[in-house]
Amino acid sequence: MLTKFETKSNRVKGLSFHTKRPWILASLHSGVIQLWDYRMGTLIDRFDEHDGPVRGVHFHKSQPLFVSGDHHFVDGDDYKIKVWNYKMHRCLFTLLGHLDYIRTVQFHHEYPWIVSASDDQTIRIWNWQSRTCISVLTGHNHYVMCASFHPKEDLVVSASLDQTVRVWDIGSLKKKTVSPADDILRLSQMNTDLFGGVDAVVKYVLEGHDRGVNWASFHPNLPLIVSGADDRQVKLWRMNDTKAWEVDTLRGHMNNVSCVMFHAKQDIIVSNSEDKSIRVWDVTKRTGIQTFRREHDRFWILSSHPEMNLLAAGHDSGMIVFKLERERPAFAVSGDSLFYAKDRFLKYYEFSTQRDTQVIPIRRPGSITLNQSPRTLSYSPSENAVLVCSDLDGGSYELYFIPRDSITRGDSTQDAKRGVGGSAVFVARNRFAVLEKTSNSVLVKNLKNEVVKKTPLPFAADAIFYAGTGNLLCRSDDRVFIFDLQQRTVLGELQTPFIKYVVWSNDMESIALLSKHAIIIASKRLVHQCTLHETIRVKSGGWDDKGVFIYSTLNHIKYCLPNGDSGIIRTLDVPIYITKVSGDTIFCLDRDGKNKAIVIDATEYIFKLSLLKKRYDHVMSMIRSSKLCGQAMIAYLQQKGFPEVALHFVKDERTRFNLALESGNIQIAVESATAIDEKDYWYRLGVEALRQGNAGIVEFAYQRTKNFERLSFLYLINGNTQKLSKMLKIAEVKNDVMGQFHNALYLGNVEERIKILENVGHLPLAYITAKTHGLHDVAERLASELGDDLPTLPEGKAPPTLLTPPTPIICGSDWPLLTVMRGMFEGELDNIAGGNVVDEDDSVAGDWAKETLDDVDTLQNGVVPPGLEGEEVPGEDEGEVGWELEDLELPPEADTPRASVNTHSSVFAAPTTGMPVSQIWIQRSSLAAEHAAAGHFDTAMRLLNRQLGIKHFTPLRQLLLDLHSGSHSYLRAFSSAPVISLAVERGWNESATPLVRNPPALVFNFSQLEEKLKAGYRATSAGRFTDALKFFLSILHTIPLIVVDSRREVDEVKELIVIVKEYVLGLQMELKRREIRDDPPVRQQELAAYFTHCNLQLPHLRLALQSAMTACYKAKNLATAANFARRLLETNPTVENQAKLARQVLQAAEKNMTDAFQLNYDFRNPFVTCGATYVPIYRGQKDVSCPYCISRFVPSQEGKLCTVCDLAIVGADASGQTMSETIGRNDALFFGKWMNKLHKTVCRLGKQVFGL
Repeated sequence: MLTKFETKSNRVKGLSFHTKRPWILASLHSGVIQLWDYRMGTLIDRFDEHDGPVRGVHFHKSQPLFVSGDHHFVDGDDYKIKVWNYKMHRCLFTLLGHLDYIRTVQFHHEYPWIVSASDDQTIRIWNWQSRTCISVLTGHNHYVMCASFHPKEDLVVSASLDQTVRVWDIGSLKKKTVSPADDILRLSQMNTDLFGGVDAVVKYVLEGHDRGVNWASFHPNLPLIVSGADDRQVKLWRMNDTKAWEVDTLRGHMNNVSCVMFHAKQDIIVSNSEDKSIRVWDVTKRTGIQTFRREHDRFWILSSHPEMNLLAAGHDSGMIVFKLERERPAFAVSGDSLFYAKDRFLKYYEFSTQRDTQVIPIRRPGSITLNQSPRTLSYSPSENAVLVCSDLDGGSYELYFIPRDSITRGDSTQDAKRGVGGSAVFVARNRFAVLEKTSNSVLVKNLKNEVVKKTPLPFAADAIFYAGTGNLLCRSDDRVFIFDLQQRTVLGELQTPFIKYVVWSNDMESIALLSKHAIIIASKRLVHQCTLHETIRVKSGGWDDKGVFIYSTLNHIKYCLPNGDSGIIRTLDVPIYITKVSGDTIFCLDRDGKNKAIVIDATEYIFKLSLLKKRYDHVMSMIRSSKLCGQAMIAYLQQKGFPEVALHFVKDERTRFNLALESGNIQIAVESATAIDEKDYWYRLGVEALRQGNAGIVEFAYQRTKNFERLSFLYLINGNTQKLSKMLKIAEVKNDVMGQFHNALYLGNVEERIKILENVGHLPLAYITAKTHGLHDVAERLASELGDDLPTLPEGKAPPTLLTPPTPIICGSDWPLLTVMRGMFEGELDNIAGGNVVDEDDSVAGDWAKETLDDVDTLQNGVVPPGLEGEEVPGEDEGEVGWELEDLELPPEADTPRASVNTHSSVFAAPTTGMPVSQIWIQRSSLAAEHAAAGHFDTAMRLLNRQLGIKHFTPLRQLLLDLHSGSHSYLRAFSSAPVISLAVERGWNESATPLVRNPPALVFNFSQLEEKLKAGYRATSAGRFTDALKFFLSILHTIPLIVVDSRREVDEVKELIVIVKEYVLGLQMELKRREIRDDPPVRQQELAAYFTHCNLQLPHLRLALQSAMTACYKAKNLATAANFARRLLETNPTVENQAKLARQVLQAAEKNMTDAFQLNYDFRNPFVTCGATYVPIYRGQKDVSCPYCISRFVPSQEGKLCTVCDLAIVGADASGQTMSETIGRNDALFFGKWMNKLHKTVCRLGKQVFGL
């Protein structure tokens, strides 16, 4: 039994599958009817109008209806049959007539009829369109337990506790009309005692059961009937045109048989019983095949899907949907060939010609168990041999050799070589591997089925898969690993859910691991790339030629890109099993083992793949030639940072408006806002136009929304006094006193302000205004009106100044915009605008500016002018305020979910003391951050020492305390009670199990490091080196306490360490150089030179080169200065002054290529700089490194504290940082080695990177 879906509820008495949708109805003893989606495992709806138990329920074949039978009698009402519309979620009408419990109800497959069986000893047939009873079938003398229509003929079968099964002929009823008018006429003609109808007559009475019969049902095709009774027997009956007789009796149940039926697609009978079992019987051999038992639940009802291989059974505590056998055909793909098993034959399919051929019969010994069909196939193309594995005998394999000519004939037979094993796959041309589960070892056998080699596995495995010649992919419950049979080593390991299927890409470089609800994409050495989760079951998959994984679920064909993005290609009516993907064609097998070729539209995922690989020429070509549309595509383009491309596909004006604002396309935003014409959209347009400095559109937006206050202020800052005067008149017309006063104030119109104050009765304010601004005539007039209430003005003060607005610098036009760089799609798409990009600032400031050369034009014959002899340029800012550059683009900030934990305790009995959450955290974690969060600082420090060689923890003290306090919340219940500490867990939600503890919530995350990195870059750009050094050191101190969740973030953290280490070393040398400014110039030049060999961002590298060039030129080391000038010019500086200066220095130096001082600096020989002594360590010289930041040091520094990170001991042994428990321990164990290799690679590529 393969369980597909299971529910927990009250006793289930009735079940019915929907013919098309993945739905099942369950009627409960409590009176509730539940509608379930068994694919998704969700409750869709519930219907609870019945007052008592509902024993019968049935879906209509084509209409959105179902019928149910009531089992309750209240206040003199009859027992009810209800017809429901599940779309409208209501009962349409009720059929009344039965006088006792209703046992079963069923729709006719063709006519508008319902048949019902009742404890009133009758069977009734109803017309649900006319809502009348059209026939009453009488003859049983005890409760009628069930009644059902024949699926094809005009027959009804019924079972009763009178120990008989009756077959009724309703042919005469079918011949009569079923229109509502005729039904009413027929109703008047029925016998008044309801026992004289002749429309349905008894054709057969089947007697043979010793007790009451609970169920009887027809065979879907053959003239057979099966019945089950309280005598614990299942009987098989055959009928013809004249008689019916008992064929055989099936014995085995230990209690009353509740329900029995024929399987729709196999020659088997399925029955269930109150003995808590489901039994499967062979119809031809009439023997039991298999038995499935439950411990505590009696079974009551069975139902089979009308078109699929699905069964459902209802029991005391719910129901179960299941299959008896798996339907996935076993297959193996080799090039253009497909070998698969069907109907006990091995078949061959050629993809190119789509030709299907029977190859050889797979003869198997007889067995009385299910699941005999092959489970997997493995094919050796060189030997033309096939391994067929099945679950027979607990796991076995058969080896067949296919004759070269049998692909065309398919009539040859042979005896297979057999063996026992959990899995068997070919691993070489003439070798195959068999998993021996008892010893957890792999047996390598030759084609004679002889053991050649036996290799034990390092981990327990329950299945093996092919992983390249000589390699196996081994599966255990929670991981997979690749095992080299020759070397007996593990080549890769990955923690996964339970894997069912493995699909390799065509080039064997990528692998897809398929579990029940997840897909894991990894490299050939099981380096994790992405994981996809599905809510419904994953069935199969295949790789296309472009490296996109195409997979199928129960109802969709989907795709997965290398970065984890996925989408739907098309929907499916029935599941398929993908065998190969070629271009836009998917080859697959269906559940009947038939080959199909499905043509798909691959435009969407090819478009996304081109965006991912930055093949923008392909993107533009597809935009011009394809019709890509849909909200999903628009959302994808927005998410990936291409709103201007998404704008091309959108017709909805509201969506176009949002995309236009996001991409900065103000013109399209204006067009969309005009079409929408809503206040909120005009307001948002005004905000964006104001941000861009487009005063005309800001004015237009404010005018459309009648936002006069903002409009007046806009005219003020633009200096548009003419329109300000108009605004004054508008305010006067609207009788807006405050608006008038503000506009008069903006205009500097004192007379108007006095007039306004006078009109509203504020004479004292009007007098003060007139007096202050020197309008004596007006002041005297107002003074006479005020009389004794004349306000006094302060005396002895400085003369007051007029309150008038200043004149704007730019009047009445748009503000100046930054230089715009054309976007990659600008000019290619209609109505699409490119983004704004800021060029490097031409000005140089801060400490960098102090190194600027003056009067270079006057240099002649190598004579250094007085301005270069160390004199400061007058007017320069002495503080660390420098030039500014744009922020570097970094990955978007990733939100770290936070959760809280709520606890409940019993108020009546104190629970036993459990393990503290902090103890649980550290028991299963090797992450130092989580140990610190738990308050175990000693173990956290030991982990950091073991993993990274850290011994100096003073810089980490506050960070460790922050981790601990941030992972706990504190609650004071009462003033006299102690404070309660509550653990805050990561990833907690309301559906979490209380007994399962998540890792602690951490206050540090990778996005914070990104922000600090940006701040460090900005400080370096501004020449504030002390502040920049603090930012970069803060990053280095935080990284050991970072926990990440993905492979991408692990790689980014590794890269970040290298970046930050270079900046820390470079800034330390630069600050050291400034401390020794008055010393001999040799050391200053050396430190400036070493700074240029740090791996800096290009703008910073240009400034470092300019600084070194200046220092050497001042010291008359012209040859070295020329080298820095050349390197500066090779970077193609965007600041013209830098390029001009470098060319002039180079021109001057070439006249006298000499150095006045000998430096410890050879730019021709690649080197790294010692982090403590600041001397070069050339290639081939011995050095030692910091185990954490991988900074290099001369051997004499071994055992000392690293001066770069200020944490680790130089030369100490370390295993490598563990940043995540989910990515695998191999990454953590080899992190340090990886960093060493990375540094060597950087040094090796130094010539290309730094122009050495």
